[in-house]
Amino acid sequence: MADHTAPEFSQIVQPWEITSERRRELIECWTVVSNAGGAVVPLGFPPPPVEAEDVAPVVEQLIAGLDPQRGRLLLATIEGDLAGWLIVRIDPHPFIAHWGELNHLQTHPRFRGRGVGTALMHRVQDLAREEMGLEQLHLAARAGTGLEEFYRRLGWR
Repeated sequence: MADHTAPEFSQIVQPWEITSERRRELIECWTVVSNAGGAVVPLGFPPPPVEAEDVAPVVEQLIAGLDPQRGRLLLATIEGDLAGWLIVRIDPHPFIAHWGELNHLQTHPRFRGRGVGTALMHRVQDLAREEMGLEQLHLAARAGTGLEEFYRRLGWR
C-alpha cells in the first residue's frame, strides 16, 4: 500500500446500503481506535479495552439511524480498505434545520499520518453544503487530547 494514495469517499445514507464487510470494518475501526487511546466517545460500550462485541451494538444503532434527510455516514477508503469515517447529522428542530453536527471522526491507526482525518473534514464540508443544504456545522471534541489543535488548523473553533 503506497503512502501517497489519496482516500476515496463514499456515503451511506440508508441502513440497507452498508455491506456486511463495511459493517465489520466500522466495528473493527472503532474497536482499534478506542483501544489505541483515541478520543472517540464510547457511547453505549465500556471504556477501553473493548472488544468487537462491545462496539457492534453501537455501530448497529448508528447504521439504523441513517436517513438521507437526517444523517449520513461518510467513509474514506484507501485501496478498498476503510481508512476513516464520520457521521454528519441534520438538526431535527425546524428553526435550526440548516445546522449539522459532526460525530465520531475516526481514522484507523494503520492510516494515521496520511491526511485521512483532514481529507474527511474537507469532504464533509462540501457534502454538507452542496448535498445536504447545511449552512453551519458544529462539533464537540474531548479536551486535552490534542484534537483542539487539529481542528484549529482546519479553521474550526
